[in-house]
Amino acid sequence: MPKTIAALAIALVAASLPPAPALSEVEGQNQNPVFRLGGANGPKVAERANRPAPKLADGTIDLSGVWSGGGEVEIPRLLKPGELDAILQPWAKTLMATRTEDKDPYNYCMPGGPLRLTGGFAWRFVQHPTVNSTHIFMLQEANAHTYRQIFMNAKHPPDPDPSWYGHSTGRWDGDTLVIDTVGLHDKFWLDGSGIPHTDRLHLVERWTRTDFNTLRRDVTIDDPGAFTKPFTVTYTARLAEPGSEILEYICIENNQYGLPGGISKPADSR
Repeated sequence: MPKTIAALAIALVAASLPPAPALSEVEGQNQNPVFRLGGANGPKVAERANRPAPKLADGTIDLSGVWSGGGEVEIPRLLKPGELDAILQPWAKTLMATRTEDKDPYNYCMPGGPLRLTGGFAWRFVQHPTVNSTHIFMLQEANAHTYRQIFMNAKHPPDPDPSWYGHSTGRWDGDTLVIDTVGLHDKFWLDGSGIPHTDRLHLVERWTRTDFNTLRRDVTIDDPGAFTKPFTVTYTARLAEPGSEILEYICIENNQYGLPGGISKPADSR
C-alpha cells in the first residue's frame, strides 16, 4: 500500500475512535500535562429536602451519605480581598508566588491534606460504631480511595509523627462535630492556590448538618510558622442523590498522563 494511502487510512481510523478523556494541560518549561477532570466532578446533588438533619439512636447527628464539596474552593476566594496577603508571613508569600499548577503535589496523585480531601470528588463520613462512635472515618473517591480517621473523645499523642492527614480527635458540641488536627507535615499545599504551611499547622473544624442536604464546615487555620494570626474559612457540602456511591479511582504517586510512554498530549495516544 502506498505511504500516502496508509497514512490516510490511519488518520480515518484515529478519527473514528472515541475522544480522549477531558484533560487540561498547563504550559510550562517541561511541558508536563497536568491531569484535571473537565467540568464539575462528583455526583449530582440531591433535591432540596425540607426536613431536619437525621439523628442516630444515641441522639448524635447522622453524617452518613455520599457528599460533594466542602473543601474544593480555594482559600483566597473565601476571604476578603487582600486578607490573605495581610496575614501571610514574608517567606510564605514569596514561596506561594513561585507555585504553579504543574507543581501541585495533588496533581501527581499525592494526598491533599485534610482540607482538600473533600474537594471535587465524592466522599462520605462513616461513624463506627453507629451508636456512641469511637471512630469516624472520611473516605474520599480520589487519590486511590484516600481515608482519614478521627478518634472520638480521645487525646493527641504527645509527639505525633507528621503525616499527610495528621492526628485528628473529635467530639460533639451539641449537634456540631468538632475535629481537632495536629501532626501535619508541610509536603502538601493547603489548597490549589499554593498556600504553604509548616508542621506547626493546627486545624479546628466544626461540621454542622444544617438541614438534611447541607453540611457546613467552619475551619480555623492556625500556623504561627506561616501566618501572623489564625483565620477561619467556611465551606459547604451537599448531599448526593440517593443511590450515589464512591467509585473506583486509581491514582499512584507521580502518576502522569502518558509520560512514561513518551506521550505528552492526549491526542498522541490515539
